[in-house]
Amino acid sequence: MNTLLIVLNIMAGLFLIGVVLLQSGKGADMGAVFGGASSTVFGPSGAGNVLTKLTVATAVVFMASSLLLAVISARERSVFDDFSSGEPAAAVTESAPVTGSDDN
Repeated sequence: MNTLLIVLNIMAGLFLIGVVLLQSGKGADMGAVFGGASSTVFGPSGAGNVLTKLTVATAVVFMASSLLLAVISARERSVFDDFSSGEPAAAVTESAPVTGSDDN
């Protein structure tokens, strides 16, 4: 379940980046005055509606998966739970036994 949510979150994030980069900015309409944007694939304003809805849907999936991952990770035991007592960890003071001399 956790792995599936992580994969979904990564895929939604990458797709969201792509969809946002495909959208035209607000100043792009000025280029249509000079004939630069008249030959677009979706028409002069047809892609904006589709891409806006796709962006919102992808953002909802991304935020929901991020929220679920945060809730799941908060319920799991962390490796830092052992250090939450406030006491310093005991230092290892044992030394390795000497097996022979290096006087050769």
